[in-house]
Amino acid sequence: MKMSPVSPTQQDQSSTQTRRTNMSVSLVWLFAIASGLSVANVYYAQPLLDTLAQEFGISHAAVGGVVTATQVGCALALLFLVPLGDQIDRRRLMALQFLALVAALVAVGMAHSAPALFAGMLAVGLLGTAMTQGLIAYAASAAAPNEQGRVVGVAQSGVFIGLLLARVFSGGISDLAGWRGVYFCGAALMLLLAFPLWRQLPGLAVTQNNMSYPRLIASMLTLLWEDKVLQVRGVLALLMFAAFNIFWSALVLPLSVPPYNFSHTTIGAFGLVGIVGALAATRAGQWADRGYAQRTSAVALLALLIAWWPLSLMEQSLGVLVIGIVLLDLGGQALHVTNQSMIFHSRPEAHSRMVGLYMMFYAIGSGLGAISTTATYAYSGWQGVCLLGAGVSLFALLFWWTTRRIQ
Repeated sequence: MKMSPVSPTQQDQSSTQTRRTNMSVSLVWLFAIASGLSVANVYYAQPLLDTLAQEFGISHAAVGGVVTATQVGCALALLFLVPLGDQIDRRRLMALQFLALVAALVAVGMAHSAPALFAGMLAVGLLGTAMTQGLIAYAASAAAPNEQGRVVGVAQSGVFIGLLLARVFSGGISDLAGWRGVYFCGAALMLLLAFPLWRQLPGLAVTQNNMSYPRLIASMLTLLWEDKVLQVRGVLALLMFAAFNIFWSALVLPLSVPPYNFSHTTIGAFGLVGIVGALAATRAGQWADRGYAQRTSAVALLALLIAWWPLSLMEQSLGVLVIGIVLLDLGGQALHVTNQSMIFHSRPEAHSRMVGLYMMFYAIGSGLGAISTTATYAYSGWQGVCLLGAGVSLFALLFWWTTRRIQ
């Protein structure tokens, strides 16, 4: 293959990573569990926003900035840490990030001022995201091409379930041991996971070990400029995660006051119903591999839009709220898995950089969703939040329709 001297993203494509055939079930699930526990750290704060607002003197309109701080950390990780998986040994990178993440979780648990809290949240977002997306790229590179969709789908289901269970865990632990206990327990869980992960993760050859770090980072701009699939799927991810965080960041606010007065444990338990939708969408990656990516995307986006109707009826019935959560999570998970399956197939030599770029869109969308929903709720209440979420979801569906031929 003749290599272009001006395109760093094309370099060394003939040097492919060692791929495992018939990846064991235990290894696939280890990727899923590790990814889920890593991402959970980033979302522990969402059911705690009212408590954090009271303890640190942050207004309800501004407390969404706690979540936004983690998303800033996410963005930094995706730009500067996740791409390292294409350049250096992934197992060693995982070990270093594990230790740093444990330290960041302990720092949040020990915070006694708002600046310390925000700094700790930024570090948790940075390292939790680096671990999560590094593991997804690791799984994609370790899988054989014919099972890549299945492996990424299962690993991504772990991420989604970890994200949902983070709220249940956070709410329950905070009721028992306070909000600080949530982060100390999170640090302990990561330490328990460290040994089996180090022992079982496969060794893989590095794809870009001849490229300097500055050139590696610069090559991401070329990838973003050249790859139309990445551009389209990135924008869909931005809109989808904005809608997702509009709902989850606002849910604690109406449920923690009259007439509900639910505890953090009860509010967090609503995340459990989303697992139904997440599990139902685990095959989306395989459908994309079989050529049904656009059909899967259409169904997922319709589910995301329709979900806002039952969600808007929460004040009349908590039963319809449950239906809305299932639809929201089904649509979100199916679209996310489909997106990742498509971008991994487009550039097999750049998995870490591709997932870093793709998840940059996710981080931007999540941050915008979190900060916009608390402000919207402060001025327009729950119905305003639902209108905002439905508007974002409708725009995502229209954007997909205009770009559906790009695949």
